[in-house]
Amino acid sequence: MGCTRRTACLVWGVFLLAESARCQHAKKDNVPRLKLSYKEMYESNNIITFHGLINSSSYHTFLLDEERSRLFVGAKDHIFSFNLVNIKEYQKIVWPVSHTRRDECQWAGKDILKECANFVKVLKAYNQTHLYVCGTGAFHPVCTYIEVGGHPEDNIFKLEDSHFENGRGKSPYDPKLLTASLLIDPRFISAHLIPESDNPEDDKIYFFFRENAIDGEHSGKATHARIGQICKNDFGGHRSLVNKWTTFLKARLICSVPGPNGIDTHFDELQDVFLMNSKDPKTPIIYGVFTTSSNIFKGSAVCMYSMTDVRRVFLGPYAHRDGPNYQWVPYQGRVPYPRPGTCPSKTFGGFDSTKDLPDEVITFARSHPAMYNPVFPINNRPIMIKTDLDYQFTQIVVDRVDAEDGQYDVMFIGTDIGTVLKVVSIPKETWHDLEEVLLEEMTVFREPTAISAMKISTKQQQLYIGSAVGVSQLPLHRCDVYGKACAECCLARDPYCAWDGASCSRYFPTAKRRTRRQDIRNGDPLTHCSDLQHHDNPSGHGLEEKIIYGVENSSTFLECSPKSQRALVYWQFQKQNDDRKEEIKVDDRLIRTEQGLLLRSLQRKDSGIYFCHAVEHGFMQTLLKVTLEIIDTEHLEELLHKEEEGDTSKIKEASNSMTPSQKVWYRDFMQLINHPNLNTMDEFCEQVWKRDRKQRRQRPANAQVNTNKWKHLQENKKGRNRRTHEFERAPRSV
Repeated sequence: MGCTRRTACLVWGVFLLAESARCQHAKKDNVPRLKLSYKEMYESNNIITFHGLINSSSYHTFLLDEERSRLFVGAKDHIFSFNLVNIKEYQKIVWPVSHTRRDECQWAGKDILKECANFVKVLKAYNQTHLYVCGTGAFHPVCTYIEVGGHPEDNIFKLEDSHFENGRGKSPYDPKLLTASLLIDPRFISAHLIPESDNPEDDKIYFFFRENAIDGEHSGKATHARIGQICKNDFGGHRSLVNKWTTFLKARLICSVPGPNGIDTHFDELQDVFLMNSKDPKTPIIYGVFTTSSNIFKGSAVCMYSMTDVRRVFLGPYAHRDGPNYQWVPYQGRVPYPRPGTCPSKTFGGFDSTKDLPDEVITFARSHPAMYNPVFPINNRPIMIKTDLDYQFTQIVVDRVDAEDGQYDVMFIGTDIGTVLKVVSIPKETWHDLEEVLLEEMTVFREPTAISAMKISTKQQQLYIGSAVGVSQLPLHRCDVYGKACAECCLARDPYCAWDGASCSRYFPTAKRRTRRQDIRNGDPLTHCSDLQHHDNPSGHGLEEKIIYGVENSSTFLECSPKSQRALVYWQFQKQNDDRKEEIKVDDRLIRTEQGLLLRSLQRKDSGIYFCHAVEHGFMQTLLKVTLEIIDTEHLEELLHKEEEGDTSKIKEASNSMTPSQKVWYRDFMQLINHPNLNTMDEFCEQVWKRDRKQRRQRPANAQVNTNKWKHLQENKKGRNRRTHEFERAPRSV
């Protein structure tokens, strides 16, 4: 490049930054607006983590007790009672298996650490004073009771070790098996109790599971997501049907994306379900998290279902095998009365018990357990899809939040790498056409680990997360992380947050209307933030200004990355003594990356002012103003040469053409060269800035020395140190 030896040392390899330039044009609508690492969450006091005990693991079974302000957690050989305000405060019960049971398990070929222990799988409220708990018991399931007291202030947490009972049929044998349970009168069945009518006798239990497709339903091996129903008062039948369900029916849950030629992409691996209650307890909204069973691609989806659609399917035709190929068809024959699946009550037929149902009803229900029609999601498609990522969804909880322009459901979705996605569904043209906005992606454990349990406390406004390694707690909202300006708060589109006139803070519906600014539906700061007159941030609020220096023919990097990952970066350049701004065109010498702008092989024409703008949702905000001054290589060489010759008069003469800021730069430059006792760049910078602290009023407050120039100076200084050391060790003659 025609550089002399000294300046050649200033040109080093920063070309790796160019590789990230290709990411600049990546899609922004599929990324979280904010991505927070565990370190960022911890340092901002937005997470509390219980890292587990040395002799325990598998913190998978959660029971939230808002009244007692406790989170009960079942784990390996332990049950915990955490304080909802701060999970660092907890009580524990140790509940291991006997040595005999553990040895028997090991002799059977099981893993002594991962299987031959008591993994707590069932933890339910039994009555006002006790919990019911079951564990795997090293492949010998066992159950008992835990006393918790009748009042929150009792502070009791005690295992009733005199009431152990066989846990067969209540807890799985294998800790790897998934289980769902609900305590009814107090029998165990699966999942969720949902009222069917005003008569409690009609109440049904709906549970969700996945199973291999039935022969004829699908070519080849496949998994289907299912919703099942049984009556709450199902006591089984007579003779061979004693202790067997007589009202059980099931239907397929569809979560798919319509594709070309009528071929849908199915998400069939049901992972978790959350029921969002409505004003009518009979019609909750069902949220389901699904993943793919396909070997072709990896993906996750969230689908919503209405109970109206679910009941319509269970009142529709039964699936029946017929025809020469024994295919599944809708049953067209006579259906016995009362309709199979109907609960025995005064509402239908006056039967007092399932044991009183006619034999033909029970026989039909046993031979036709599946419904022909599947349950399709609301709008016939997922509300959220993620494909070809390095993670999959595992858990979901949902909070209904009151905002200025209506109610919004905020989803918190756990993944298999220990992150939580915070997502809000926003209606577009109608409330049936939803836009998914990914607000945050938060890492909630130090190391990647699958999230296996989640509970939400609306009273405490906290989220509790379980995994194999521990439990984490985080608030539902972190309004301050969005920024310190009204526009940033408005662009966030977080229903929990609003601009209160001074900061981005928690939105309360009862607050004074004139001070709060919030627009979840559109995220339009120009309309709602009256202090912004046009797109370009004229007040300079939040604008960072810098002065940096670069040496001709070297490289420099102008760092600018917006806090929002959804924002696009737009760069402008303004020449010295020129009011016009022009857009920066990237080429081989000017490379735009996610972190900023890389200028390779600086030229004199690069001197000027650089503006970094963030553009998001049609709004542009100036983030950074950088004044770049280029040091003339020939001028610098001349000064260095005269300095070595000790010609101070020539140095003064040559420096007369420098600007004041360039003189400051040269002074710092010469100090580094002439101080061989400063062994590191950090030591030099520390001394320079200590010296300059008293002189800050005489120099620009925003001046910054570009550390890119120190590399070759360090090499120069090391050479001088080496020569000085060699001179001191040389033999002296007297």
